[in-house]
Amino acid sequence: MSWQQRITDALAVRRGKGQFRQRQVFQPHSGASLDVNGQRYLNFAANDYLGLTRDPRIVRAWQQGAERYGVGAGGSGHVTGYGAPHAAFEEELADWLGYPRALLFISGFAANQAVIAAMMAKNDRIFADKLSHASLLEAAALSPATLRRFAHNQPDALAALLTGADGGETLVVTEGVFSMDGDSAPLSALHALTRQHGGWLMVDDAHGIGVTGEEGRGSAWQQQVQPELLVVTFGKAFGVSGAAVLCQTETADYLIQFARHLIYSTAMPPAQACALSASLACVRQGDAQRQRLAENIALFKAGAAARGFKLTPSLTAIQPLIVGDEARALALADTLRAQGCWVTAIRPPTVPPGTARLRITLSAAHRPEEIQRLLEALNDARG
Repeated sequence: MSWQQRITDALAVRRGKGQFRQRQVFQPHSGASLDVNGQRYLNFAANDYLGLTRDPRIVRAWQQGAERYGVGAGGSGHVTGYGAPHAAFEEELADWLGYPRALLFISGFAANQAVIAAMMAKNDRIFADKLSHASLLEAAALSPATLRRFAHNQPDALAALLTGADGGETLVVTEGVFSMDGDSAPLSALHALTRQHGGWLMVDDAHGIGVTGEEGRGSAWQQQVQPELLVVTFGKAFGVSGAAVLCQTETADYLIQFARHLIYSTAMPPAQACALSASLACVRQGDAQRQRLAENIALFKAGAAARGFKLTPSLTAIQPLIVGDEARALALADTLRAQGCWVTAIRPPTVPPGTARLRITLSAAHRPEEIQRLLEALNDARG
C-alpha cells in the first residue's frame, strides 16, 4: 500500500464513522462570544472558565514583557532561554501551591509526556484512570513501563491492581477534573492507596487549577492532598497557555537533567511568563469570578433538569450532554449554531464509543440571560 493510499483510506474511515475533524477560523469577541465567518455566537465551547483571556491586566503585562524582553526566548532554557520572568513565575507558583519547586513547560501535553518519559523505566508500572487525558495515556503506552488502566474514579479497582504489583516503581496517574466528563477524581483516596503501596501519584489538574480550592489552588489543595507530581496548565482558567510541574527539589533537578521535552524545546517567551504572573494575581483575587461561575453552573444544571435533560453528575464548568450517536451529536451542534450558540460535538476516539456528546462549558463571563438562551436553544434543538 502506498503512502497516498494509506492516507486516503484512513480519511475515508474517519468520514464514514462521522469522526472527521475540521478546524474553524475563530475571532474571539469577548469571554462569552466569538465570531465565525462574520457571524457572532455565544461561546459555550471554550475553557476560559474565569473569563481571563482578554483581561486588560494580563494583556498589558504581556505587552510590557514583550517590550522589555522581546517576543521569543531565543533558545532552550538549558542554553539561553531561561530568563528572570521564568524564574520569578516558577517561584510564585511553587509558593502558591505549597511545593519547593515548579518547572515551566510549553504545554500541558509536553509536561505530561516529559514527566512520564523521564520517570519510568523497564519493570515499572503505571496505573492510570481509564479516562485520563490522551497525553497521559500515550506517554504511558510509549514508556518502557507496564500500563494498566483502572475503572474510572474507582479506588477499589486501583487497590486491586496495587495489591498484585511486584517489583519496580509504581506511578498512579489521574486527572483532577476530567476534561470530557467534568467529574472530579477522589484524590484523597487515590493518594492514600498509592502511598500505602510505596508509589507516587501524578495528577493533571488542567481543569481544576484556578477554579477549585482556596484562591483557586485546584483539586489537590481542595482535597488536602499533595501529589508527588502535580501538573497544572495555563490555557484554561488562567486564560493564557503553557504548563508547569510541581514537585520536590530533587525531583525537579532530576527532570532538568532527563526531561527531553524541557531540554530540547525552546522555552516559552519571557513575555508570556510576565503575563502568567499577572494572571496568577488575577486568579488569586478571583473569588468573585469563581462565585459567578458557580452560580452559572447551578443555573444551567437547574434549567437542564427542569427541561428533562440528563447531564452527567459533573459539578464543574464542564457539563457534558451525552448523545451517544455521533451523527446525532453533530446534528445537534449544527442546530445550536443556527440559533447562535457555539457548542462542540465531541466524538470517538476522543471519548469512548457510544458516548458522543455535546461538551458544554460555562464561564464566569456568561450572563444569566445567555445561559437561558442556551437552554432554550437546547430545548428547541431536540425537537
